[in-house]
Amino acid sequence: MAKITILVTGANGQLGRELQMLAAKHPAYNFVFAGRSSLPIEDEQQVNTFFATHQPSWCINCAAYTAVDKAESDKAAAFRINGDAPGYLAAACKKYGAKLIHISTDYVFDGNSAVPLKETDPTGPINIYGASKLAGEQKAMENNPAATVIIRTAWVYSEFGNNFVKTMIRLMNERPAINVVDDQLGSPTYAADLAAAILQIVAHPHFAPGIYHYSNEGRITWYQFALAIRERIGSACTVNPIPSSQFPTPAKRPHYSLLDKTLIRNTYQLAIPAWETGLETCLNHLINN
Repeated sequence: MAKITILVTGANGQLGRELQMLAAKHPAYNFVFAGRSSLPIEDEQQVNTFFATHQPSWCINCAAYTAVDKAESDKAAAFRINGDAPGYLAAACKKYGAKLIHISTDYVFDGNSAVPLKETDPTGPINIYGASKLAGEQKAMENNPAATVIIRTAWVYSEFGNNFVKTMIRLMNERPAINVVDDQLGSPTYAADLAAAILQIVAHPHFAPGIYHYSNEGRITWYQFALAIRERIGSACTVNPIPSSQFPTPAKRPHYSLLDKTLIRNTYQLAIPAWETGLETCLNHLINN
């Protein structure tokens, strides 16, 4: 029996790297990892050529324009990569009979909720990045609704790339005190846990297209997350809580990013780890490497 081919775009990002780490544990699949140099997903012709060549059964789109603040002044590029490209991938999946798993974000919401966000809640992005990601969701669903899963996630970190956990470790090693915002609420997502969940969806006997939410379990602020990191690495750095108003950024940030994971848990029988478990694992990898 021929192996199932899984195309992973954005292979060198946090989630792509975690999927590369997991690939060795899934010999039944033939993984094709494509970074930006081998597959710029905003080039429709290259997407079609790549699909024709590799004939994937699945495409996991981890590629994205993720520079949230830069997107405010670089709107065209953000919308090409986050908006147009998922539509091209979905269309190629339809043409070649593949299923698409596209990664999106809590930034499609306005951040004003007081209860965990459901997939059916009204969207309303407050920055260019969020607007571009929402456009990508819409185009993917327009082009291949029967074979597209969209996973919105939040506060992603890993031992790879640039992220909050690695930034906190560096700053705590460099400075006697740091300030961290304490009025944005969410639950961190360890990219390795999300990668494992994605492969569980691939392996699941019943494919159910649609929009889903995934993050690790729990609810904390960035300040509380920083305290947890400090405690686990044994740092003496002082961490001060500040309001977002004292840390202005070009792009507004949602104040509320908690996602309701009931649908993905029930549909795909996922056991979702607590954020503390993910952080412990990530820090162990960072320390050992």
